[in-house]
Amino acid sequence: MGDDNSIRILKEFYIPDYILVPGAKIASVSHIPACPVIVFINGKSGGQLGGELLVTYSSLLNKNQVFDLGLKAPDKVLHQLYATLEKFKYRGDNFAAEIQKRLRIVVAGGDGTASWLLGVIADLKLPQPPPVATVPLGTGNNLPFAFGWGKKNPATDRPSVASFLNQVKDAKEMKIDSWHIVMRMRAPKEGSCDPIAPLELPHAMHAFNRVSSTDKLNLEGYHTYRGGFWNYFSMGMDAQVSYAFHSERKLHPEKFKNQLYNQRTYLKLGCKQGWFCASLFQHSRNIAQLTKVKIMKKQDQWEDLYIPHSIRSIVCLNLPSFSGGLNPWGKPNRKKSIYRDLTLPFVDDGLFEVVGFRDAWHGLALITPNGHGTRLAQASRIRFKFHKATADCTFMRIDGEPWKQPLPQDDDKVVVEISHHGQVSMLATPSCRSKSVHDPFLHTVDSEEEDSSDEESSENSEERRKFGAADTFNYTDGNDIAH
Repeated sequence: MGDDNSIRILKEFYIPDYILVPGAKIASVSHIPACPVIVFINGKSGGQLGGELLVTYSSLLNKNQVFDLGLKAPDKVLHQLYATLEKFKYRGDNFAAEIQKRLRIVVAGGDGTASWLLGVIADLKLPQPPPVATVPLGTGNNLPFAFGWGKKNPATDRPSVASFLNQVKDAKEMKIDSWHIVMRMRAPKEGSCDPIAPLELPHAMHAFNRVSSTDKLNLEGYHTYRGGFWNYFSMGMDAQVSYAFHSERKLHPEKFKNQLYNQRTYLKLGCKQGWFCASLFQHSRNIAQLTKVKIMKKQDQWEDLYIPHSIRSIVCLNLPSFSGGLNPWGKPNRKKSIYRDLTLPFVDDGLFEVVGFRDAWHGLALITPNGHGTRLAQASRIRFKFHKATADCTFMRIDGEPWKQPLPQDDDKVVVEISHHGQVSMLATPSCRSKSVHDPFLHTVDSEEEDSSDEESSENSEERRKFGAADTFNYTDGNDIAH
């Protein structure tokens, strides 16, 4: 295995087979690892880097701790692991109890991959849900960057991976808000409707079949999709450029094996799509033409949100990291009357920031000191209702995954609603950019915090119970996972 230091590092993260493999022989273990980890890697991310990381992690750890997401679904892995841990805990196995208590998750992939894992962990309602560290293997890597893990694709050699694992061991836990998204649209009058053919929805969005006849939202002739996000939801030109990029990558995956090439291609597509030159592209429409927007700042009080007609992209932001690590919200000066009700973008205050952009030139202002987008609101809930005949479609994106969304020919047939749905635990390094509302060193927090209660009306409780990321398992609160 190498020198003594390498062996020591291995032991601090190692989980034996009897915990990982059903039916494996129970082993006597003398050393309890300080930071047992389960590693999920998207082997297709980062060009060849995902595959190289699979090899390196498997050589440093028990190979049964490392999973290729293309071969093994994370909900099944975690369900089996926690069932085994609960079984051994019930038998008085102190080692299993310590593994569950200290367990940390490492996920290597793009922002969409990381969000998939977060959704699975939230849906499974695990006892002592593990915190998550993210390895930046995507193009933007906004989520890893927000918690100090960087945005450049990592080295894959053994010393680099061992160094990263040590960072995981030393990282602090940080709670962040989870956001539930529901999209409802009318089913087509003819042809197949499950799934709706024009939609190529991302991993984070899942079809939802209602089972309660008393559900007031169980509307005949409508389809409902649900999912979750932890970084952002966006709509408009930025999502259109992202969609063009993803479509090009699907057609020519062999070209997209270098992060710098990917970023250059993204910029070129932004120019072609009219993100820099709006007047040259007749199909570009502003947000106000597409949708009516309502927000909720206080419990059960909806209000209209005014969207300036110059805004062609709108972002609902949970973390201070967007478009390659930029902070669209910035730091509002509360001495100005226009910003007196606004705060810093905290990641655990039950609020998201709503920001608008006119074009890419407006977005470039983010790289200047004190640069920011158009601050529209901070809210705990938002609802988009789309107008008829303004456009055939628009583009949406959640945590880096875009899709092309058909729009209605009649009023109120596509509705998107976002609401708060608990919290998850992330792992953050000392260079973490995200801020907690509970940080004692921040004195800009109001003495009265916004109500971020998760109470919901009975008509919403069924569809909002889960993100849909782990539909296989339908635990109810209080269920013992071992049974």
